[in-house]
Amino acid sequence: MSKPVAVVTDSTASIPPDMVAQYPLRVVPLRVVWDGEIFLDGVDLTPEAFYQRLRTSKTLPTTSQPPAQDFVDVFQSLLDEGYDILTVVISSKMSGTLNSAEQAKAMLGAENIAIVDSLSTAMETGFHALLAARAAAAGATLAECQAIAEQAREHSGLLLMVPTLEYLHRGGRIGGASRWFGTLLRIKPILEVRGGRVEPLEKVRTRRKVIQRIADITVERIGDRRPVRLSAIHTGATEEAQSLLEQLARRVEVEESFLSMVSPVVGTHVGPEGVGLVYVAGM
Repeated sequence: MSKPVAVVTDSTASIPPDMVAQYPLRVVPLRVVWDGEIFLDGVDLTPEAFYQRLRTSKTLPTTSQPPAQDFVDVFQSLLDEGYDILTVVISSKMSGTLNSAEQAKAMLGAENIAIVDSLSTAMETGFHALLAARAAAAGATLAECQAIAEQAREHSGLLLMVPTLEYLHRGGRIGGASRWFGTLLRIKPILEVRGGRVEPLEKVRTRRKVIQRIADITVERIGDRRPVRLSAIHTGATEEAQSLLEQLARRVEVEESFLSMVSPVVGTHVGPEGVGLVYVAGM
């Protein structure tokens, strides 16, 4: 008889806390460093408090990955409880978090820990972990849960509008969108996560048109694949995120949809008032 499986992800996944509580799912926080203080992402500093401070702060925070010991502590606790462990984390091209998880696995010498690079962040990573955790709760094996997370990676996408590229530029996460930097006074860029990095997709002139365009692109990419799962993500733009979900609900039959406020670590690089959409289609 196979062991039960627990799923470990990191705080950038931004899974709503009430959903985390429903499944064998643990979250390892990254760090936000601001004016000499170190905050655990989403623990010591909530998204709501973070974006409120970010809008008026004269200084900008930085971020760092969790140390390997943080993963060791969570892994050891779960191993002691008799679990096999699937770990799904932020793209290795955006953060060293994957490396910390791999170090922790090596330190414990545990063969029953599998690690998946989501090649994304925010609720795209979140959906990979969440779908695997649901399978785990239903009795799936470690190999089956890993296969689900890897399959979800191929069936998902993330689109994001940022009011400015300044935050991505300062954080070094701007990717191919660097060619747009400095020319966006009246342009709202739509970005996507592609190949594990944040890359440019389109330029739109107004925020209202951005919402419409993200909805259009999502419908095009989903096509006739079903079921469809959606999460509107935002960095303090709740009304626009809700409007985006409502637009899509009128155009696509949706299995589940919900809002997700992006974690402070991701928000450090996105900035306030960003809005986007994560979809999973076909599983």
